[in-house]
Amino acid sequence: MKETVRSPGSATIINAIATGFGSAFGIGLDIKCVAKTTDNSITCSNDVGADNSLMELCVKKVFNHYDVDENEFGIDLKTKSSLPMASGLSSSSASSNAIVKVVSSIVSEEFNLKPLSDLEVINMAIDASLDAGVTITGSFDDATASYFGGVVVTDNKNREFIIKEKMDEYPILVYMPNFYSKSGDSNPARMKLLSPLVETAFSFAKQKDYFKALNLNGLIYSATLGFDSTIAIDALESGAIASGLSGTGSSFVAVVNEDSIDDVKETWNKYDGNVLETKVDNVGCVLSSNR
Repeated sequence: MKETVRSPGSATIINAIATGFGSAFGIGLDIKCVAKTTDNSITCSNDVGADNSLMELCVKKVFNHYDVDENEFGIDLKTKSSLPMASGLSSSSASSNAIVKVVSSIVSEEFNLKPLSDLEVINMAIDASLDAGVTITGSFDDATASYFGGVVVTDNKNREFIIKEKMDEYPILVYMPNFYSKSGDSNPARMKLLSPLVETAFSFAKQKDYFKALNLNGLIYSATLGFDSTIAIDALESGAIASGLSGTGSSFVAVVNEDSIDDVKETWNKYDGNVLETKVDNVGCVLSSNR
């Protein structure tokens, strides 16, 4: 049996590290995961040279849930990504969502067992990411924005939705500096110093004033983490609707209209790095079968 899943990344509206409450929206950059059954063992590979431990951990969590012995049943996984790693665009959430979803689908069908629900997939993927040390809060906001698409506002501590809805499919620009920033390596204590200000930004998100929330969150976390907020302000000056740091960096995102794409790209091209063009994703994590 062979199945494929496509799982998008997400961009930050509110980073949850300071307060435990977050908000994010799906973007069109994604990870595609192809899974095939084998006689035994777990084999994982990816096209970006990343460590495979998170991939393997996701498979093992599914196997443990269904009481599958890898000596008697195996999975071969391959991922291909248009989503930059360690950049604040939820590559870990997208990867773990994809792997848990595709492996659980294969195992449940192969052994005629009950499939995992959407939230069971998400929670298992989050647990794997926490165990692997690639997230600080569990990233329920990032994981659900990736899995369902659209925009979410969440209580990450309790893994609960405050808002979950579709988002207008604006063009999105992503500025990628020439360096990476792993979420698991960040300093939570430093970020929590500014939690009262993040709470103010979060109040905008709860009122569905997502762009004001994104702008303010980006300024707060840029200052806390030592990123250049001029990058976001340049985008706003060039016509972006909203712009700010995504996750703990290193990427910045800009929500734009069609008529401001070129101006924002031009201003960002003066910085070292790359500018990627995508759009809001409302589709989320999608499975396809190839038997």
